[in-house]
Amino acid sequence: MANLSVAYVVLAFALAVGGGALGASLGSSHQRLCALISLGAGTLLGVTLFAILPESLAALRWWGTLLAMGSGYAVFFVISKYVYHVCPACAASHFDEAAAHHFSEIAAAMMLALAIHCTADGVALAAGHEAEASHSPGGRALDFSLIIAICVHKVPEGLALGALLLGAGFNRAQTLMRVTAVESTTVLGAVLGWVFLHHISTFWLDATVAHVGGGFLFLAVHAVFGEIMKHHKALVLSNFALGFGAIGVLSLLLRLL
Repeated sequence: MANLSVAYVVLAFALAVGGGALGASLGSSHQRLCALISLGAGTLLGVTLFAILPESLAALRWWGTLLAMGSGYAVFFVISKYVYHVCPACAASHFDEAAAHHFSEIAAAMMLALAIHCTADGVALAAGHEAEASHSPGGRALDFSLIIAICVHKVPEGLALGALLLGAGFNRAQTLMRVTAVESTTVLGAVLGWVFLHHISTFWLDATVAHVGGGFLFLAVHAVFGEIMKHHKALVLSNFALGFGAIGVLSLLLRLL
């Protein structure tokens, strides 16, 4: 199982870098990006409601779950407000092509915000692995739901970051190098998670999982409502429902097996 866990982290990293390479080479169609953002947002909300929330409520008191999820939401909110959008796909969807050239002034802030986001993704993968290893009731469903949700949203994440950095004035090689460097923090987060989460009590492990869920909730809400208010409502809702429903069905099947 440990080898599989490493493979899933490497897969998430590779998908993000692949998306970045595609974004740096082809740019990003706004409609295609909207579809991918919405699909990823649906999976993130699905894993939060169908896997993280039941697992957290079974292990923590309701107020503990609320505090842990609230802290995850608050961290991403503060970063997005005072540093840069923590989700580059969401940021890309809010600006037109001409405005993208302004990003050259804030490229460092953008990469810092995403590095924090990617580190959290890695910690989430490690937390899911530890939850399954601890034989918690919903640990298996949580682990696989997290893997799928993170891998799905890594593609538009890398795609948007590559396109934004290209628009900021970097050439393709520089863009790919920066995407790779930023996305490598996913691996860093997983390593930190494996080191520290393996030695903490189940209470703090469950609190960490709930904290991750709060961050996912922020990303899902921020992405979908930003798109629904501005562009392609039918496209956004259909892809969001697809991602959300897929995680719901997967979670149900894993709990029944």
